[in-house]
Amino acid sequence: MKYIELWKEDNQLIRERYDLSMERIEAIATEQGMKEPYQDYFIKVASFIQKIKNTVSLVEEEALEKLSMEELVTINRDLYHDILGENYSTSYANPQYAVKKLGKKYGKQLTFLYTEIRGMIAYGFEFRLVDITILLELFIEIYNYFEEEDAYTQKDVKRAIYDFISDYSSDMMEHRVREQLDPNLSFATDIIMNQDLSDIRYLYQFGEYVGDNERQIAEFLNQLSEEEIRAMAFTFTEGYRRGFEEAGVDLSKKETVNIRYTIGFERMVRYAIEYFGQLGLKPIIYRAAVNSVTRYQHLRIGYHSTGPNRQYDYDHRLDNGIYLDKAFYERKLEGLRNAYEKYKEQARKFAGPALIEVFGEKNFVPEIKAETIKLDKRQEKLDVAYRLESNLIANEYIKREEWSFAIIAYPIPEIGEQFHEIFSETVKVNNLDNQTYKDIQQKIIDVLDQGEYVRVSGTGKNRTDLKVMLCELSDPEKETLFENCTADVNIPVGEVFTTPKLTGTDGVLHLTKVYLYDLEYNDLQLTFKDGMIKEYTCKNFASEEENKRFVKENLMYSRETLPIGEFAIGTNTTAYVMADKYKIAEKLPILIAEKTGPHFAVGDTCYFMSEERKLYNPDGKEIIAKDNEISILRKTEIDKAYLNCHTDITIPYDELGEISVYKKNGEKIVIIKDGRFVLEGTELLNEAFK
Repeated sequence: MKYIELWKEDNQLIRERYDLSMERIEAIATEQGMKEPYQDYFIKVASFIQKIKNTVSLVEEEALEKLSMEELVTINRDLYHDILGENYSTSYANPQYAVKKLGKKYGKQLTFLYTEIRGMIAYGFEFRLVDITILLELFIEIYNYFEEEDAYTQKDVKRAIYDFISDYSSDMMEHRVREQLDPNLSFATDIIMNQDLSDIRYLYQFGEYVGDNERQIAEFLNQLSEEEIRAMAFTFTEGYRRGFEEAGVDLSKKETVNIRYTIGFERMVRYAIEYFGQLGLKPIIYRAAVNSVTRYQHLRIGYHSTGPNRQYDYDHRLDNGIYLDKAFYERKLEGLRNAYEKYKEQARKFAGPALIEVFGEKNFVPEIKAETIKLDKRQEKLDVAYRLESNLIANEYIKREEWSFAIIAYPIPEIGEQFHEIFSETVKVNNLDNQTYKDIQQKIIDVLDQGEYVRVSGTGKNRTDLKVMLCELSDPEKETLFENCTADVNIPVGEVFTTPKLTGTDGVLHLTKVYLYDLEYNDLQLTFKDGMIKEYTCKNFASEEENKRFVKENLMYSRETLPIGEFAIGTNTTAYVMADKYKIAEKLPILIAEKTGPHFAVGDTCYFMSEERKLYNPDGKEIIAKDNEISILRKTEIDKAYLNCHTDITIPYDELGEISVYKKNGEKIVIIKDGRFVLEGTELLNEAFK
C-alpha cells in the first residue's frame, strides 16, 4: 500500500473543510482591509500556506518524481526561503522581528502560530490533510479576531491557541507514538527502498530542507563501492546485534527497529534495512517532530536534514511556554498513556533505536533574544515533571531491560575541504579491533577496582580538579565497578565507565571549549559538592546572568542541580589523533568525543531504568556499580530518582594533567600522566600519538 493511501479515508472525510479553508486563505492573501501592522503578517503567512496547497497538489498528482532538479530545488528553497540566512532577520518566524513589528502584545503569539504552520511542510509531503486543515482553521479563527479590531482581546487570541493545542494534543501524541512503533507508517522507508538513489532528486521527496550537506553526502556515498557501503552498514547493524548479545537480551522476540539518521545517508540506510531484515527486524523511520507538542526541546529525534537555520530551531525550542499549564500537562500525559495502550503490542515488539549521527557543522553559539518564548518557574517544574512521567509511561510499554540500541557517527561535507579524508579516517576509527581494546581496558579496570577514589586534574588552561568516589566491592573476585565498553551499542570502541558514588565526589570540572548537542560552550565550569552541581557558568556572553541561564536551560534542562551520573576513561587515542590532525576536535559528536579522554555525564546513570538487568564484563565479573544515591531512590521515591537527561562532557588528552587511583591505604596508581597512558599494559594506546 502506498503511504498516502493510509490517510485516504481521513482525507476524504475532511476534504470539504480543507478546500473551504484554502479558499478563505486565498482571499486573505489579497485582502487589504485590516489595519497595520497585522495585515502584512496575515498576508505573508497566507501566501506561505498557498505554497503548501501547491505542494499538496503535486503530491496528490504524483508529480514530484517527474520534476527536474531545477524545479525541485526551486520548490524546496521557496518553502524554506524566509528562515534562510539573512532572510530570517525579517521573517515573522523570528520572535525578535515579530515582536518588533507586531508589538509585545501579540508578537510572541503570532510568531508561535506561524512556526506551527510551518509544520505544514511535512504534512503536505505526507498528504496529511487533517493536520493541515486544523491549522488552517486556527489561522482563520485568529485572523477573524484581528479583522474585527476592537471586538477581541489578547485573551481571546491566547485562548484560541490554547484550546487548539489542548483539543488536539491527544491526537498529536497518538500519531507521534504510532510513528515510533508502527512500521506501516513507511513514508521515509518507501523513498529509501523504492527510489533510484543514484539520482539525488530523491532527496526532495522527503520535504526536509536540502542544502549542500545533504546533496554532497548523497553524491559522495554514490561514489563509494557497494562493498564499502555494505561494510559501513554491517558495522552499524552488527554493533546493534552485539548490544543485545552483550546484554543477554533475546532479539528474536523483537520485530521492529527505529533507524534515525540525517538526510543524505540513504544508500547506507538501505543496506542497513537489509541487514536488520536478516535479524528479523522491520524498519521504523519517522521524521523529527514538527510541532511544539511533540518536539523535545532542541534535540532532533528522528530523521532530519542538517537544517536551514539553527538559530530558528533555538528560538523556538521552548514554544510550549505559550500554553503549558497543569491542565495541559495532565491532558498530554493522559494522551500519551492512551496512545501507548492502543499500540502496546507494537511496543512490546520494539527492539530499540539505531542512530547514525553526523558531525562537522559550524560551531553554533546562539543569539539570546528577550523576545523568545520562555518557561516561567511554574512551567519549568511542569516540563521537568512531564519528562519524568512520560519516561515512566514509556517504560511500562517498552521496558528498558528488554531493548538495546546502537549509535555510529560520520562527518558531513560542511566539515571542510578535507571531508573525504576525514570520512575515510572515521570509517577506520569505527572499525578498530575490539579485542585489542578489550584486553587493554581490562588492565585499567583491574586497577580502578582497587581504588577508593580517582583524582582527575587538568593542565594548562584547564582548571579541572575533581575527586571521584568509587563504590565498594564486596567480592572483588566476582564483581567489578567498571564496564569494559567495546564497539557494540556505542561505536567506536574505547572506554571504561562506572556510576560513581556521589558522597565525597567534590571539585571542579572545567572545559576551555566544548560542543554539546549542537551548542558551543566556552569556559564551561561546573563545581560539584557530594556529586551534585553546586555552581555553574560559562563565558559565552558578556552577562553572567545570561551565561548561567544558558547552562541551566540547555545543559541542566531547567533543573537547579544535576548529579554526576557517570565517570569514564576514554581510550580511543586514534580518534583523538584524527581530530587533532584535521583540527576538528570541537566538531566531534559526543559519541566519539567521549572516547578521547576522561568524561563525566551529568544527569542519569548509564543504567537508567534498567538497573536490575545483570551485566557481565568479558572476564566474567558482574558489573555492580549501577546506582548512586539519586537513582536508588527509584525503590522508594521514583519521582526523585530519574532526571531524564545524560550529557557526557569530555576532557581531551591535551588538557589532561593526571588521572590517578587512590587505594584506601593511601597508595596511588597513575593511569594517565600529561595526556599519555602510563599504566603498565596500556602503552600501546600511546602509539597513535606517534
